[in-house]
Amino acid sequence: MRDRAKSAGRALDILSAISASPTGVAFADLVDELELPKSSVFEVLDVLLQRRFVQLDPETRRYTLAVRAWEVGSRYLGQHELAAEAQPFMKVVVQELNETVQLAVLDGMDNVYIGKVDCTHPVRLQSAVGKRLPAHATGLGKALLAALPDDELGQRLDRVTLAGYTSRTITDRTRLEAQLADIRREGFAVDDQEYTPGLRCVAVPVRDHRGATVAALSASVPMMRAHISPLWKALTLVAMASIRISERVGASGEDSVLRGLTVATHAKGAIARAFPDGSRGAAAMVAVAPVGPVAQP
Repeated sequence: MRDRAKSAGRALDILSAISASPTGVAFADLVDELELPKSSVFEVLDVLLQRRFVQLDPETRRYTLAVRAWEVGSRYLGQHELAAEAQPFMKVVVQELNETVQLAVLDGMDNVYIGKVDCTHPVRLQSAVGKRLPAHATGLGKALLAALPDDELGQRLDRVTLAGYTSRTITDRTRLEAQLADIRREGFAVDDQEYTPGLRCVAVPVRDHRGATVAALSASVPMMRAHISPLWKALTLVAMASIRISERVGASGEDSVLRGLTVATHAKGAIARAFPDGSRGAAAMVAVAPVGPVAQP
């Protein structure tokens, strides 16, 4: 029994070492890194190869993870569905801010809502899980678009026309790409009445165990309540919630930019840069009107 436990531990150590290297690991490197006898490493690798947890590249002679490892990981992620994992942290934001919080994923050039927690105000964002909106006109969508590789972003933009929904919607591709670059640098996105007049929101990316952006989290604040629910406070709360959600789904490294946004002074400065005309006050609502008939999100 003790020998079996030792073998199981060595198999897990070898899988962990292989998974940590995107380009794979050579046999000699595994032996050196784990400080195990060559015979033991060879025996464990032989079993893992037979069970299709690892594979060996015949040219480079390096081991990488194989299909069975992917299947096990996929089942784990399926059991820890993102929306369900995010819900408790979204509720905390709403309890602190009392504004609507939403979680969305990217589908083409749309963001699709997969989670929502409502505030208690009678006047609040009208949306629903399953609803989709154009990504270029929302904070959630822009946070997701900003995470795409440049070539993939370009391909998606090539296939669409950036429609206008209010006078503030970004309909120029060059301007949108410039704002997405700002979002990557600042770590968050905003919606400045770009889909619904009188509504602003802040959104941050949510990352998975690989560090990849898999969703975005937002808080929406009607401008009539900007003095009660300041955007900088909303930003600190959604940034912290995103960090907690990412930790819950297995993220190991911390996003230093996102962590910085949890600090009030940093968040205030970031919001001031995002809204140079002011993040509160009714003046910014003037002359912002829908462009044609627009359904509420």
